[in-house]
Amino acid sequence: MKVYLKFFTNIFFRSLLYVLCVTISLVFILNYLGELDFFQDINVKSSFAIFLALINSPATIFDMLPFILLITSQIFFIKLFSNNELITFKYSGLKNTKIITILIALSLITGIFIITVFYYFSSNLKNFYLELKSPYTNDGKYLAVITKNGLWIRDKINEKTLVINSTKIDENYLIDSFITEFDNKYNVTKNIKSDKIDVSDKTWIIYDAKIYEKNNYEFKNLLQLDTNFDYKRINSLYSNLNSLNIFKLLELRKNYKKLNYSITELDLQLLKLFILPIFLALMSLFSSLIMFRIKHLSSPTYKIALGLFFSVIIYYINNFFYVLGTTEKINILLSILTPVIILSFVNLLMLNRINEK
Repeated sequence: MKVYLKFFTNIFFRSLLYVLCVTISLVFILNYLGELDFFQDINVKSSFAIFLALINSPATIFDMLPFILLITSQIFFIKLFSNNELITFKYSGLKNTKIITILIALSLITGIFIITVFYYFSSNLKNFYLELKSPYTNDGKYLAVITKNGLWIRDKINEKTLVINSTKIDENYLIDSFITEFDNKYNVTKNIKSDKIDVSDKTWIIYDAKIYEKNNYEFKNLLQLDTNFDYKRINSLYSNLNSLNIFKLLELRKNYKKLNYSITELDLQLLKLFILPIFLALMSLFSSLIMFRIKHLSSPTYKIALGLFFSVIIYYINNFFYVLGTTEKINILLSILTPVIILSFVNLLMLNRINEK
Protein backbone atom coordinates (compact mmCIF):
# COMPACT_ATOMS: atom_id res chain seq x y z
CA MET A 1 0.00 0.00 0.00
CA LYS A 2 1.29 3.45 -0.92
CA VAL A 3 2.25 5.65 2.02
CA TYR A 4 -0.28 8.39 1.22
CA LEU A 5 -3.08 5.83 0.80
CA LYS A 6 -2.32 4.33 4.21
CA PHE A 7 -2.16 7.85 5.65
CA PHE A 8 -5.59 8.85 4.25
CA THR A 9 -7.17 5.54 5.29
CA ASN A 10 -5.90 6.03 8.84
CA ILE A 11 -7.28 9.58 9.05
CA PHE A 12 -10.64 8.57 7.54
CA PHE A 13 -11.33 5.69 9.92
CA ARG A 14 -10.07 7.62 12.93
CA SER A 15 -12.43 10.45 11.99
CA LEU A 16 -15.27 7.96 11.49
CA LEU A 17 -14.58 6.39 14.90
CA TYR A 18 -14.58 9.81 16.55
CA VAL A 19 -17.93 10.80 14.95
CA LEU A 20 -19.43 7.41 15.82
CA CYS A 21 -18.37 7.70 19.47
CA VAL A 22 -19.95 11.14 19.80
CA THR A 23 -23.12 10.08 17.93
CA ILE A 24 -23.51 6.83 19.90
CA SER A 25 -23.18 8.73 23.18
CA LEU A 26 -25.84 11.27 22.18
CA VAL A 27 -28.18 8.60 20.78
CA PHE A 28 -27.82 6.46 23.90
CA ILE A 29 -28.63 9.39 26.20
CA LEU A 30 -31.70 10.34 24.13
CA ASN A 31 -32.87 6.72 23.98
CA TYR A 32 -32.39 6.32 27.72
CA LEU A 33 -34.43 9.47 28.41
CA GLY A 34 -37.11 8.11 26.08
CA GLU A 35 -37.21 4.79 27.95
CA LEU A 36 -37.43 6.59 31.31
CA ASP A 37 -40.38 8.57 30.00
CA PHE A 38 -42.04 5.39 28.68
CA PHE A 39 -41.60 3.50 31.96
CA GLN A 40 -42.43 6.39 34.29
CA ASP A 41 -45.68 4.67 35.40
CA ILE A 42 -44.32 1.12 35.17
CA ASN A 43 -42.18 -0.45 37.84
CA VAL A 44 -39.03 -1.74 36.10
CA LYS A 45 -35.37 -1.69 37.06
CA SER A 46 -33.27 1.20 35.76
CA SER A 47 -30.81 -1.36 34.38
CA PHE A 48 -33.58 -2.67 32.11
CA ALA A 49 -34.17 0.81 30.68
CA ILE A 50 -30.42 1.22 30.15
CA PHE A 51 -30.27 -2.14 28.37
CA LEU A 52 -33.20 -1.24 26.10
CA ALA A 53 -31.60 2.11 25.24
CA LEU A 54 -28.33 0.33 24.44
CA ILE A 55 -29.74 -2.32 22.09
CA ASN A 56 -31.98 0.23 20.34
CA SER A 57 -29.04 2.56 19.59
CA PRO A 58 -27.52 0.69 16.59
CA ALA A 59 -30.77 0.94 14.59
CA THR A 60 -30.88 4.69 15.21
CA ILE A 61 -27.21 4.98 14.23
CA PHE A 62 -27.98 3.16 10.99
CA ASP A 63 -30.61 5.77 10.04
CA MET A 64 -28.06 8.53 10.70
CA LEU A 65 -25.21 7.00 8.66
CA PRO A 66 -25.41 9.36 5.63
CA PHE A 67 -24.94 12.32 7.95
CA ILE A 68 -22.27 10.53 9.96
CA LEU A 69 -20.30 10.03 6.73
CA LEU A 70 -20.79 13.69 5.80
CA ILE A 71 -19.40 14.90 9.14
CA THR A 72 -16.62 12.29 8.97
CA SER A 73 -15.48 13.66 5.62
CA GLN A 74 -15.52 17.18 7.04
CA ILE A 75 -13.33 16.20 9.99
CA PHE A 76 -11.05 14.33 7.57
CA PHE A 77 -10.37 17.56 5.66
CA ILE A 78 -10.25 19.73 8.77
CA LYS A 79 -7.31 17.60 9.94
CA LEU A 80 -5.61 17.96 6.57
CA PHE A 81 -6.19 21.73 6.44
CA SER A 82 -5.10 22.36 10.04
CA ASN A 83 -1.60 20.91 9.48
CA ASN A 84 -1.24 22.23 5.91
CA GLU A 85 -0.77 18.61 4.82
CA LEU A 86 -2.93 19.19 1.77
CA ILE A 87 -0.41 21.71 0.43
CA THR A 88 2.40 19.19 0.95
CA PHE A 89 0.53 16.55 -1.05
CA LYS A 90 -0.27 19.09 -3.75
CA TYR A 91 3.43 19.96 -4.22
CA SER A 92 4.13 16.22 -4.39
CA GLY A 93 1.84 15.97 -7.42
CA LEU A 94 -1.22 14.56 -5.66
CA LYS A 95 -4.29 16.31 -7.07
CA ASN A 96 -7.42 17.10 -5.12
CA THR A 97 -9.40 14.73 -7.35
CA LYS A 98 -7.12 11.86 -6.30
CA ILE A 99 -7.75 12.56 -2.61
CA ILE A 100 -11.49 12.74 -3.24
CA THR A 101 -11.38 9.45 -5.19
CA ILE A 102 -9.68 7.73 -2.25
CA LEU A 103 -12.32 9.13 0.11
CA ILE A 104 -15.14 7.89 -2.16
CA ALA A 105 -13.57 4.41 -2.30
CA LEU A 106 -13.28 4.29 1.50
CA SER A 107 -16.92 5.39 1.83
CA LEU A 108 -18.04 2.67 -0.60
CA ILE A 109 -16.14 0.03 1.36
CA THR A 110 -17.70 1.34 4.57
CA GLY A 111 -21.16 1.25 2.97
CA ILE A 112 -20.75 -2.36 1.84
CA PHE A 113 -19.63 -3.34 5.35
CA ILE A 114 -22.65 -1.54 6.80
CA ILE A 115 -25.30 -3.34 4.73
CA THR A 116 -23.63 -6.77 4.99
CA VAL A 117 -22.55 -6.77 8.65
CA PHE A 118 -23.73 -3.76 10.63
CA TYR A 119 -27.34 -3.80 9.36
CA TYR A 120 -27.68 -7.51 10.17
CA PHE A 121 -26.42 -6.77 13.67
CA SER A 122 -28.58 -3.65 14.22
CA SER A 123 -31.80 -5.18 12.79
CA ASN A 124 -31.52 -8.25 15.02
CA LEU A 125 -30.97 -6.05 18.06
CA LYS A 126 -33.96 -3.91 17.06
CA ASN A 127 -36.10 -7.04 16.77
CA PHE A 128 -34.90 -8.17 20.22
CA TYR A 129 -35.65 -4.69 21.58
CA LEU A 130 -39.24 -4.81 20.26
CA GLU A 131 -39.76 -8.29 21.73
CA LEU A 132 -38.56 -7.15 25.17
CA LYS A 133 -40.67 -3.99 25.14
CA SER A 134 -43.81 -5.50 23.62
CA PRO A 135 -45.28 -6.83 26.92
CA TYR A 136 -45.25 -3.28 28.34
CA THR A 137 -47.09 -1.70 25.40
CA ASN A 138 -50.82 -1.48 24.85
CA ASP A 139 -50.45 -3.83 21.88
CA GLY A 140 -48.57 -6.50 23.82
CA LYS A 141 -51.52 -8.89 23.78
CA TYR A 142 -52.03 -8.59 20.03
CA LEU A 143 -50.02 -10.32 17.34
CA ALA A 144 -50.17 -10.30 13.55
CA VAL A 145 -47.62 -11.95 11.29
CA ILE A 146 -47.36 -13.18 7.72
CA THR A 147 -45.78 -16.57 7.04
CA LYS A 148 -45.69 -18.96 4.11
CA ASN A 149 -49.01 -20.32 5.47
CA GLY A 150 -50.72 -16.94 5.15
CA LEU A 151 -51.79 -14.24 7.59
CA TRP A 152 -51.97 -15.14 11.29
CA ILE A 153 -53.61 -12.87 13.86
CA ARG A 154 -53.89 -13.38 17.60
CA ASP A 155 -56.33 -10.98 19.24
CA LYS A 156 -57.59 -10.65 22.80
CA ILE A 157 -60.93 -8.95 23.34
CA ASN A 158 -63.84 -9.25 25.80
CA GLU A 159 -62.13 -11.97 27.87
CA LYS A 160 -61.65 -14.17 24.84
CA THR A 161 -58.73 -14.88 22.53
CA LEU A 162 -59.09 -15.15 18.76
CA VAL A 163 -56.63 -16.88 16.44
CA ILE A 164 -57.28 -16.07 12.78
CA ASN A 165 -55.63 -17.60 9.75
CA SER A 166 -56.26 -16.32 6.20
CA THR A 167 -54.66 -17.54 3.00
CA LYS A 168 -55.02 -14.29 1.04
CA ILE A 169 -55.88 -10.59 1.25
CA ASP A 170 -57.96 -8.97 -1.49
CA GLU A 171 -58.24 -5.22 -0.87
CA ASN A 172 -60.11 -4.96 2.46
CA TYR A 173 -61.20 -8.62 2.50
CA LEU A 174 -59.63 -11.65 4.13
CA ILE A 175 -60.03 -14.68 1.88
CA ASP A 176 -60.40 -18.31 2.97
CA SER A 177 -60.24 -17.71 6.73
CA PHE A 178 -60.49 -19.93 9.79
CA ILE A 179 -61.10 -18.39 13.22
CA THR A 180 -60.63 -20.21 16.52
CA GLU A 181 -62.10 -18.65 19.66
CA PHE A 182 -60.71 -19.47 23.14
CA ASP A 183 -62.05 -18.57 26.57
CA ASN A 184 -59.89 -17.04 29.32
CA LYS A 185 -58.63 -20.54 30.22
CA TYR A 186 -57.66 -21.20 26.60
CA ASN A 187 -60.38 -23.77 26.02
CA VAL A 188 -61.77 -23.77 22.48
CA THR A 189 -65.31 -22.36 22.50
CA LYS A 190 -66.01 -22.20 18.76
CA ASN A 191 -64.52 -22.23 15.27
CA ILE A 192 -65.64 -20.10 12.36
CA LYS A 193 -64.88 -20.78 8.71
CA SER A 194 -65.51 -18.26 5.95
CA ASP A 195 -64.40 -17.61 2.39
CA LYS A 196 -64.70 -13.83 2.74
CA ILE A 197 -64.42 -11.40 5.68
CA ASP A 198 -64.72 -7.60 5.42
CA VAL A 199 -62.12 -6.01 7.73
CA SER A 200 -62.76 -2.38 6.79
CA ASP A 201 -63.22 -1.53 10.47
CA LYS A 202 -62.71 -3.28 13.81
CA THR A 203 -66.14 -4.89 13.66
CA TRP A 204 -65.57 -7.54 11.02
CA ILE A 205 -68.39 -8.69 8.74
CA ILE A 206 -68.11 -12.41 8.08
CA TYR A 207 -69.94 -13.65 4.99
CA ASP A 208 -71.41 -17.16 4.74
CA ALA A 209 -69.99 -18.15 8.12
CA LYS A 210 -69.89 -21.81 9.07
CA ILE A 211 -69.81 -21.93 12.89
CA TYR A 212 -68.58 -25.03 14.69
CA GLU A 213 -69.55 -25.16 18.37
CA LYS A 214 -69.07 -28.30 20.44
CA ASN A 215 -70.29 -31.13 18.20
CA ASN A 216 -72.68 -29.01 16.14
CA TYR A 217 -72.38 -26.45 13.39
CA GLU A 218 -74.61 -23.83 11.79
CA PHE A 219 -74.57 -21.43 8.84
CA LYS A 220 -75.04 -17.66 8.98
CA ASN A 221 -75.16 -15.45 5.93
CA LEU A 222 -73.74 -12.52 7.89
CA LEU A 223 -71.91 -12.54 11.21
CA GLN A 224 -70.29 -9.62 13.03
CA LEU A 225 -67.12 -10.09 15.07
CA ASP A 226 -65.54 -7.44 17.30
CA THR A 227 -61.73 -7.30 17.10
CA ASN A 228 -58.85 -4.89 17.72
CA PHE A 229 -57.78 -5.05 14.08
CA ASP A 230 -59.00 -3.30 10.96
CA TYR A 231 -57.61 -3.14 7.42
CA LYS A 232 -55.43 -0.13 8.22
CA ARG A 233 -53.85 -1.85 11.21
CA ILE A 234 -53.33 -5.12 9.34
CA ASN A 235 -51.80 -3.17 6.47
CA SER A 236 -49.11 -1.76 8.79
CA LEU A 237 -47.91 -5.02 10.33
CA TYR A 238 -44.24 -4.26 9.86
CA SER A 239 -44.15 -0.49 10.22
CA ASN A 240 -40.65 -0.89 11.70
CA LEU A 241 -38.80 -2.69 8.92
CA ASN A 242 -35.46 -1.85 10.54
CA SER A 243 -36.09 -4.83 12.82
CA LEU A 244 -35.78 -7.24 9.88
CA ASN A 245 -32.45 -8.16 8.30
CA ILE A 246 -32.10 -8.51 4.52
CA PHE A 247 -32.83 -12.25 4.53
CA LYS A 248 -36.00 -11.77 6.58
CA LEU A 249 -37.06 -8.88 4.34
CA LEU A 250 -36.70 -11.07 1.24
CA GLU A 251 -38.57 -13.92 2.91
CA LEU A 252 -41.32 -11.57 4.04
CA ARG A 253 -41.57 -10.12 0.52
CA LYS A 254 -42.09 -13.63 -0.86
CA ASN A 255 -44.83 -14.29 1.71
CA TYR A 256 -46.47 -10.91 1.01
CA LYS A 257 -46.69 -11.66 -2.71
CA LYS A 258 -48.16 -15.07 -2.03
CA LEU A 259 -50.81 -13.47 0.19
CA ASN A 260 -51.51 -10.68 -2.36
CA TYR A 261 -50.33 -8.17 0.26
CA SER A 262 -48.79 -4.80 -0.64
CA ILE A 263 -44.99 -5.05 -1.00
CA THR A 264 -44.39 -1.33 -1.58
CA GLU A 265 -42.75 -0.57 1.78
CA LEU A 266 -40.68 -3.74 1.62
CA ASP A 267 -39.38 -2.87 -1.84
CA LEU A 268 -38.57 0.64 -0.66
CA GLN A 269 -36.63 -0.70 2.31
CA LEU A 270 -34.68 -3.17 0.15
CA LEU A 271 -33.89 -0.55 -2.50
CA LYS A 272 -32.76 1.87 0.21
CA LEU A 273 -30.38 -0.75 1.56
CA PHE A 274 -28.93 -1.71 -1.83
CA ILE A 275 -28.38 1.92 -2.85
CA LEU A 276 -26.89 2.92 0.53
CA PRO A 277 -23.15 2.42 -0.35
CA ILE A 278 -23.55 4.69 -3.40
CA PHE A 279 -25.44 7.27 -1.39
CA LEU A 280 -22.75 7.27 1.32
CA ALA A 281 -20.07 7.76 -1.32
CA LEU A 282 -22.02 10.69 -2.80
CA MET A 283 -22.38 12.21 0.67
CA SER A 284 -18.63 11.98 1.19
CA LEU A 285 -18.04 13.55 -2.23
CA PHE A 286 -20.49 16.35 -1.44
CA SER A 287 -18.80 16.99 1.90
CA SER A 288 -15.35 17.02 0.25
CA LEU A 289 -16.41 19.54 -2.39
CA ILE A 290 -18.00 21.77 0.24
CA MET A 291 -14.83 21.66 2.35
CA PHE A 292 -12.61 22.66 -0.58
CA ARG A 293 -14.84 25.64 -1.28
CA ILE A 294 -14.99 26.87 2.34
CA LYS A 295 -11.43 26.03 3.43
CA HIS A 296 -10.73 29.75 3.82
CA LEU A 297 -13.02 29.73 6.88
CA SER A 298 -10.76 29.50 9.91
CA SER A 299 -13.28 28.14 12.42
CA PRO A 300 -13.95 24.36 12.27
CA THR A 301 -17.19 25.04 14.16
CA TYR A 302 -18.58 27.04 11.23
CA LYS A 303 -17.61 24.27 8.83
CA ILE A 304 -19.32 21.57 10.91
CA ALA A 305 -22.38 23.81 11.36
CA LEU A 306 -22.60 24.21 7.59
CA GLY A 307 -22.36 20.43 7.21
CA LEU A 308 -25.20 19.94 9.69
CA PHE A 309 -27.27 22.51 7.81
CA PHE A 310 -26.87 20.61 4.54
CA SER A 311 -27.56 17.34 6.39
CA VAL A 312 -30.96 18.65 7.45
CA ILE A 313 -31.78 19.72 3.87
CA ILE A 314 -30.74 16.32 2.47
CA TYR A 315 -32.74 14.54 5.19
CA TYR A 316 -35.95 16.37 4.26
CA ILE A 317 -35.42 15.80 0.53
CA ASN A 318 -34.91 12.09 1.21
CA ASN A 319 -37.91 11.89 3.50
CA PHE A 320 -40.13 13.77 1.03
CA PHE A 321 -39.44 11.36 -1.83
CA TYR A 322 -39.64 8.33 0.49
CA VAL A 323 -43.15 9.37 1.55
CA LEU A 324 -44.11 9.84 -2.11
CA GLY A 325 -42.91 6.31 -2.78
CA THR A 326 -44.66 4.85 0.27
CA THR A 327 -47.98 6.43 -0.73
CA GLU A 328 -47.35 5.33 -4.34
CA LYS A 329 -47.59 8.88 -5.64
CA ILE A 330 -44.49 8.14 -7.70
CA ASN A 331 -42.69 4.97 -8.75
CA ILE A 332 -40.78 3.44 -5.81
CA LEU A 333 -37.55 3.21 -7.82
CA LEU A 334 -37.87 6.89 -8.68
CA SER A 335 -38.51 7.79 -5.03
CA ILE A 336 -35.20 6.19 -4.01
CA LEU A 337 -33.13 7.31 -6.99
CA THR A 338 -34.30 10.94 -7.24
CA PRO A 339 -32.36 12.15 -4.14
CA VAL A 340 -29.31 10.24 -5.45
CA ILE A 341 -29.66 11.90 -8.87
CA ILE A 342 -30.09 15.36 -7.30
CA LEU A 343 -27.00 14.87 -5.12
CA SER A 344 -25.00 13.56 -8.11
CA PHE A 345 -25.98 16.60 -10.19
CA VAL A 346 -24.99 19.03 -7.41
CA ASN A 347 -21.64 17.22 -7.04
CA LEU A 348 -20.99 17.47 -10.79
CA LEU A 349 -21.59 21.21 -10.70
CA MET A 350 -19.16 21.68 -7.79
CA LEU A 351 -16.44 19.49 -9.34
CA ASN A 352 -15.59 22.28 -11.76
CA ARG A 353 -11.95 23.45 -11.27
CA ILE A 354 -11.67 21.53 -8.02
CA ASN A 355 -7.94 20.88 -8.51
CA GLU A 356 -7.33 24.64 -8.36
CA LYS A 357 -8.80 24.91 -4.86
